[in-house]
Amino acid sequence: MTKRIKLFDPYVSKEEISATRKVLESKFWASGAGTGKVLEFENKFNNYIESDYCVALSNGTAALHLALSLFDLENKEVIVPSLSFVSTAHAVVYNHAKPIFVDVDPNTLCIDPKMVKDAITEKTIIILPVHFGGIPCDLNTLSILSKTHGIGLVEDAAHAAGASYKGKKIGSSSTACCFSFHPVKNLAMTTGGAITLNGKKSAIFNRILHSRRWCGISHRIGAKYDITDLGWNYYMNEFSAAIGIEQLKKLDKMNSKRTKIARRYSKEIDAEVKMPFNKDCSYHLYWIQVKNRDRFMKKMQDNDIETGIHYLPIHKMAFYKGRSKLPITEAAAKKIVSIPIHSNLDEDDINKIIKTVNRFS
Repeated sequence: MTKRIKLFDPYVSKEEISATRKVLESKFWASGAGTGKVLEFENKFNNYIESDYCVALSNGTAALHLALSLFDLENKEVIVPSLSFVSTAHAVVYNHAKPIFVDVDPNTLCIDPKMVKDAITEKTIIILPVHFGGIPCDLNTLSILSKTHGIGLVEDAAHAAGASYKGKKIGSSSTACCFSFHPVKNLAMTTGGAITLNGKKSAIFNRILHSRRWCGISHRIGAKYDITDLGWNYYMNEFSAAIGIEQLKKLDKMNSKRTKIARRYSKEIDAEVKMPFNKDCSYHLYWIQVKNRDRFMKKMQDNDIETGIHYLPIHKMAFYKGRSKLPITEAAAKKIVSIPIHSNLDEDDINKIIKTVNRFS
């Protein structure tokens, strides 16, 4: 039987299996208070990122929702890229604000700071960049814009666990940075997310978010507690945290494997346009652009290689469709294809992917 090369494939070893079994046998599977493995994961991920605080959550969408809830967004504007998973924009709407879609850099497909600058108005409260595919955004320019205009900077790092910017881990500098630990992500869990916090208000924000992730519960003493704020059921479970602890131990090693694959792709793939090589990228995705995407994806499928589209632009979706015109985003979105890049690929897989892409792209 021919081996099928998966687009995404989490690396699982005996350590994750053992950790999961121990949680199962303990019968302590979840706690809104965030004790046990959840607290252990929070501390270890916080140390890894070198952030001030970390709040573990049920998923990346929850992280975006709660991070933005720290700001008064009622009837305000948040600047976002359209080339992202829809949760980036949904989180803005959850907080009763309006997403303002701007175009991306054609080379990296990360949000273009020049477009951000032009989109800032008196209603702008937050800039919400996405580290697309794991390539770090131009955080220096975005930070300057944030400080100059007195607006917040919240990062969507769903693709960027382990990525770096100017020698520092993504998530170690901005007010809030949101991570996703979905099973397809670089650091995989059954489901999970996190917010890292930095700066003068980080201690206050940490307390607020720990309350909001568990239905607003605070001032808990034994079985008694108070509700001081509106909250949601967004806490991480013990199974996810236990897996995450083991995944974190090998995250840099797994990302190093992705980097080596990306280096080969960047040198050997002959696609019309392809993702640039960046040693600081986590390479959650590796994208190329092709002229006839449907035909290309069908040929890859016929050769037992999975591909995907990341993403269809949010501003073109029926719920968000407006008057935005984003020529770079729209042009890229018609041609973009994701090809496999993960730590389970062997040399034969990589050789086959390169050969097949070059044959049909």
